[in-house]
Amino acid sequence: MQIKWLGHACFYLVTQDGTKIVTDPYDEATGYRLPPVAPDVVTVSHHHHDHNAVGLLRGSPRVIDLAGTHVVQGLTIRGVATFHDKKKGAERGPNTVFVIEADGLKVCHLGDLGHYPDVEKLREIGPVDVLLIPVGGTYTIDAGEAAALVKDMKPRVAVPMHYKTKHLRISIAPVDNFLAHFEAVDYRQLLELTPADLPPATTVAVLERSES
Repeated sequence: MQIKWLGHACFYLVTQDGTKIVTDPYDEATGYRLPPVAPDVVTVSHHHHDHNAVGLLRGSPRVIDLAGTHVVQGLTIRGVATFHDKKKGAERGPNTVFVIEADGLKVCHLGDLGHYPDVEKLREIGPVDVLLIPVGGTYTIDAGEAAALVKDMKPRVAVPMHYKTKHLRISIAPVDNFLAHFEAVDYRQLLELTPADLPPATTVAVLERSES
């Protein structure tokens, strides 16, 4: 599987058989311009403008925006209901965590998770190989909470997302606050993974923003 970061909480996943998945596409109000991609499947964690700009994508992808188990294009995608805040959604509403199972890998996209999951919720999400985790705070868990969650969930690869960059117009914290919690960090253009490629212990990988 290949994983590219398109900016903010948006990733572009391509499986070995060529199935293309996009997570949480954003609109241009974010300061980013969405690359011209045509996925087969789109996951939307919640319906805010910086996560649900499905209309800016090319083609006619299948949109998944609900909790539950979805089987599409040979993929299994599990949605787990969570919240966008620490008040059970009273401030910002619901959020759906998605676990995408393909190529012998489990990739978990936490969306705009706004609270620390309890033991029952972590059990519902289950073990994952790759964790795409928000780290910028304000609208999501912050850097310290994200670092603790990485240590609790023990993914083989943790990829930070939803943080301040020079292009992003949303006021959240930079990725450095999160990275300060880890001794070693990898910087990569993209991830290319098979089960055999997974590191033996958790690796934090910061991806360069891809424009294609």
